Amino acid sequence: MVAVFSRSSRIFSFHRIWVKAYSSSAQQNRSGILTPEVLNEFRTKFYADSRNVLAQNVCTKNDPLEACISRKVLETSYHAFNYKIDPEGKPMTNQKHTGRCWAFATLNVIRIPIMKQYNLDEFELSQAYLFFWDKIERCNFFLHNIVKTAKQGEPVDGRLVSFLLNDPIPDGGQWDMIVNLINRHGLVPKICFPETYSGESSGRLNTILKSKLREYSKVLRDLVERGASDEEIKSEIKEQMITIFRIVSICLGVPSEKIVWEYYDKSKNYHRIGPVTPLEFYTNHVKPYFNVDDKVCLVTDPRPSNPYGKLYTLDCLGNVVGGRETLYNNQPVDLLMKLCAESIKQNEPVWFGADVSKRWAQKQGLQDLKAQDFNLMFGTDIQICISKADRLLYCESMMTHAMVFTGVSIDDDEKIKKFRVENSWGEERGEKGYHILTAEWFAEFVFEVVVDKKFVPPEVLAVFDMKPIVLPAWDPMGMLAQ
Repeated sequence: MVAVFSRSSRIFSFHRIWVKAYSSSAQQNRSGILTPEVLNEFRTKFYADSRNVLAQNVCTKNDPLEACISRKVLETSYHAFNYKIDPEGKPMTNQKHTGRCWAFATLNVIRIPIMKQYNLDEFELSQAYLFFWDKIERCNFFLHNIVKTAKQGEPVDGRLVSFLLNDPIPDGGQWDMIVNLINRHGLVPKICFPETYSGESSGRLNTILKSKLREYSKVLRDLVERGASDEEIKSEIKEQMITIFRIVSICLGVPSEKIVWEYYDKSKNYHRIGPVTPLEFYTNHVKPYFNVDDKVCLVTDPRPSNPYGKLYTLDCLGNVVGGRETLYNNQPVDLLMKLCAESIKQNEPVWFGADVSKRWAQKQGLQDLKAQDFNLMFGTDIQICISKADRLLYCESMMTHAMVFTGVSIDDDEKIKKFRVENSWGEERGEKGYHILTAEWFAEFVFEVVVDKKFVPPEVLAVFDMKPIVLPAWDPMGMLAQ
């Protein structure tokens, strides 16, 4: 009896251990823990499909996005357009290791009427000049935002101030920001203010400026906290900006108060303009042919919370104290596409902002929803599985880069098929720097365009007279083009 009892106890004990282990495993599965059994199931299912092994062999030795590019789509993507800007800008520009695309795209648009007017084969306006003034103005703008938020009682570790401190001095920007710089500081030819090391590779300069701006933020918030007067705070910001000006000037050079532009036209005739201030150069020699105040920025934000036909802005977004607000006139994407095509047909290029990295064959310069066949490679689609509105909400898509439309193809039924795009990344991608962008891609990943107001319907222009709805500083529509 003792032996039987002992054996029964052992069996009972084993049963309890087994039940406990089973219950633990079941509990783990219910908790979503990736147990060895679950992982083994994943592994088994992966190797059960030989296509996965082939895809693995390809993607472990190649860029996965490049491996997904559709050969058939490339074979039918031609750099031919029935409407194209004449002349297109030369030379092809290159923003190098910076986030200056918004400035490059603007100056690439402006130079085309200048090349016509002055009979030039090639021409560039100085991107470095605007970059210098943007750094100065934006540091000043940031410091004033720090004071404003401190007076509002925003905590330093709250969402708004934390957002501002995360990246106090980015390179990127928006259309209204470039207008602020041009209207206040003018323009100069590139030869009058050429590039520098930090102008073409801004990371080190930005690191230095971020450190000083965060340091100065502490000083300013302490002043506000102890009840300093507005004059004391203003005096402190001025002293801080003297140091900021010194740092930026050491790295980028200091623009001259007056410039002289000497050049040869296509007929090899010599010309000379100046001495003039940069603002006089813009006012007298650029503005008659391209007036930035005649251009309007339209966006397309399909989120239900932001109805079309309304005007929006973002808290703390800008770059110039006393400058114009960054405004978003929200309209359906079909209208934006139509206005872009109309502008190009009238021989006027278009500044636009888009989520450049999606569905993009980089080397070939093709932005097409069918450019990559993710389903074939991974057995699932990528980047367009949810709507454009939901991609904004879930941080999957937003405006990241600015470029220029210089051509469009329209079929016999007046349906827009594709656009020609001038980028600012040199000649290595696409057709010597030019890309193809399909109408379907436009609908999904273009977020804003800038066209002359003469092309815009009166009821759309009237939206600019509305009081803007203020979105939070971190809203995805405030993403800066880089």
